[in-house]
Amino acid sequence: MKVQSIGSHESSDVKMEGATGAKMRMLIGPDEQASNFHMRHFEVEPGGHTPHHQHDYEHEIVVLKGSGVAKSEQGERGFSAGDVIFVPANEMHQFLNPGSDPLEFICLIPAPQDCSH
Repeated sequence: MKVQSIGSHESSDVKMEGATGAKMRMLIGPDEQASNFHMRHFEVEPGGHTPHHQHDYEHEIVVLKGSGVAKSEQGERGFSAGDVIFVPANEMHQFLNPGSDPLEFICLIPAPQDCSH
């Protein structure tokens, strides 16, 4: 069993093209040999955003701090701390922080089959 604070995990810039002011921490993943799910923590600075992208797996998200805008094929929707977000597989999506406070959320994804993602 692992018990560790979010802040004790290394944070790195999101490298995907189109990301601005977004950082990610892998909380549970390959290092834990997690074979079913990976848990990630994202921080998006004021004025920042994740890339506008899609992939063949779903996301489950819980917003910890701040507020933002979720951009998807259905349009834009506001969200704030305490909200949960489901992004279906293959849906174009992006998370923006137009506010003046940092945005933080936890994102769960299926573990890649080779567990090296």
